[in-house]
Amino acid sequence: MIELLDRITINPDQCGGRPCIRGMRIRVVDILDLYAAGLSAEQILEEMPDLERDDLKAALQYAARRIDHPVLAA
Repeated sequence: MIELLDRITINPDQCGGRPCIRGMRIRVVDILDLYAAGLSAEQILEEMPDLERDDLKAALQYAARRIDHPVLAA
């Protein structure tokens, strides 16, 4: 799992500091938006030939980890 998340890079000078794939200007949110629009992994890879299948997995894993946080009641 850690190897997948190594594909996610955050650079304050690139894409407003948003998480990107392997230093490219392809944001994690771009991949998530394509999935949400109904594209399959194969279609996303066709649309963005610089991506690899593990990049898609990394984007999903990153998003899952970002939203999985406990809510503590005061």
